[in-house]
Amino acid sequence: MISHEPFMQRALALARRGEGLTRPNPPVGAVLVRNGKIIAEGFHKKAGGPHAEVNCLKSATGDLKSAILYVTLEPCSTQGLTPPCTELILACGIRRVVIGAKDPNPVHAGRGIRILRRAGVEVTTNVCRAEAEALIAPFAKRILTGMPFVTLKLASTLDGRIADASGKSKWITGPQARAKVQELRRSADAIMVGAGTVRADNPSLLPRPAKGRAPLRVVVGSTLQANAKVLTDEASQRTLVMNGPLKKILRDLGKHGVMHVLCEGGGELAGSLVRAGLVDEFALFIAPSLLGGDGIPMVGKKGWPLFGIPLLNFQTLEKCGKDVFIRAVPLGRK
Repeated sequence: MISHEPFMQRALALARRGEGLTRPNPPVGAVLVRNGKIIAEGFHKKAGGPHAEVNCLKSATGDLKSAILYVTLEPCSTQGLTPPCTELILACGIRRVVIGAKDPNPVHAGRGIRILRRAGVEVTTNVCRAEAEALIAPFAKRILTGMPFVTLKLASTLDGRIADASGKSKWITGPQARAKVQELRRSADAIMVGAGTVRADNPSLLPRPAKGRAPLRVVVGSTLQANAKVLTDEASQRTLVMNGPLKKILRDLGKHGVMHVLCEGGGELAGSLVRAGLVDEFALFIAPSLLGGDGIPMVGKKGWPLFGIPLLNFQTLEKCGKDVFIRAVPLGRK
């Protein structure tokens, strides 16, 4: 009996190569297997370009009737900037398709699967479903709510301080943690910070190396210094300075195709996002150090009563050099 998981895991790994490149489309990976061996593979490299199935199947040769196509997301079934992938699959004579996640778009959900099954294709669904759905969570949120998925990244000391009393924060965490932050930037469509962070740190907010990524930079607030990097560097045209309610700011970004926002603080913006219930995921880098009570707190100065505190559920914990990297999701209030 064929074990589908290893081949779907390979398709997922391919799909992740497209994170940060495909907006407003989701990252998708595909693998073609014949006689238990991978004979072709591909992923969606950029919006408007060929889909993962096309990039995979264009290099396949020979009779494909005995081959199995693994796709992380249900194949598209409607004409967009590219033809429907269901038509290509049928034209290639493929008789078995294994899918990670169904299309979350209510207009398309299940349609591609029905088309394939009606044509006699054996379709298996929900293989590595949790990972496949996590991969497209930003796409799903924007499609279903109009809002982008928000990851709040914070780097703090063990006592929850993101800077000392004078505002200095370089560097609380080590080089491995900072390299991980670059990975997070490459997976996002927009990098968000508060105007206070720009005034204090003058960050570029660009992924280094970019590897083809060109995220928007969103500054919440005003009164930036004229020589701020986000206003004067080579990517200045991708900088948006926005004011108003955070929910409206995020909705406006969603209207422009932004699926995933990485917020890098500061503390007051982070606290406002948490209080408004707008954080979907926390990316926390914790350094084994202490700054004390007059350091700048990670979620602003305004707190919660004990029986109203936001609760988090840890998803993963890993060592990142000398630091600890924690992924967590909101769990409501105590």
